[in-house]
Amino acid sequence: MARLKLATVWLGGCSGCHMSFLDLDEWLIDLATLVDLVYSPFADIKEYPEGVDVVLVEGAIANEEHLETIRKVRERSQILVSFGDCAVTGNVTALRNPLGSAEPVLQRCYIEAADIHATIPYEPGIVPPLLDRVIPVHSLVAVDVYLPGCPPDATRIKAALEPLLKGEKPLLVGREFIKFG
Repeated sequence: MARLKLATVWLGGCSGCHMSFLDLDEWLIDLATLVDLVYSPFADIKEYPEGVDVVLVEGAIANEEHLETIRKVRERSQILVSFGDCAVTGNVTALRNPLGSAEPVLQRCYIEAADIHATIPYEPGIVPPLLDRVIPVHSLVAVDVYLPGCPPDATRIKAALEPLLKGEKPLLVGREFIKFG
């Protein structure tokens, strides 16, 4: 049986979902016998590969680089899991949305609160420009599975992954599997 290609992606979020993934502890050893981790912040892989079977996408879409990344991820992945509340709803990452644009946040952080060298960072190809609105993953690409939680705990992550590894869609029901926060 061919090993599944698993990927994880980190967009606009805190990496808490990836930390919860590591809380799978010993089950990670079992998982490693079933999948090849082909892309992740856990590995030094620069280009998102073709033919990914399952991808966990953490974080909302907050900048231009995220736009490019999520489109590539969707195009190259069979099953996309919206991984955590930021990916599912925008959550904390989207708290700047009521301000109407990215400009007030940039002004406050880099001009008003600066001790020295007050300037908004802009370096094409290095610092991706912020989008005016932070958006959840499903607002831009099709999502196959929603895995809420801030972050989702290891039990919830395993409950989503186990059926996916068998080619089945996870049935996440009950408070312990669908509660936000």
